[in-house]
Amino acid sequence: MLTKKVKYTDYKGKEREEEFLFNLTQAEVAELELSHDGGLSEKIKRIVEAESNSEIIVIFKDILLRSYGKVSDDGRRFIKSKELREEFSQTEAYSILFMELAGDADAATAFIEGITPAVKDIKA
Repeated sequence: MLTKKVKYTDYKGKEREEEFLFNLTQAEVAELELSHDGGLSEKIKRIVEAESNSEIIVIFKDILLRSYGKVSDDGRRFIKSKELREEFSQTEAYSILFMELAGDADAATAFIEGITPAVKDIKA
């Protein structure tokens, strides 16, 4: 699990600093890998080699929103839902985080490594 602290100004002009949580389980990573011919990692590699920034942005946005969630009060679950993703995507914090990661390959790599568990033996 990765916690990202983001400072931003909300739509009423109030300065805020919030922590946002991101995580992908082994099952979610496996699903992502297996849902693409040759695996997601290979697809990303091909897109990067082809310098198709528009395709990278689509994949990265999906991963960013797919990994967003909140820990349940009892700590047993990492809750994700369409409503939570939509709520997060409508904040200026999302915009700031997205632009940070989209504009910095090292930050994007660290983010992906932070949200993904060590997954063994997943083959597409």
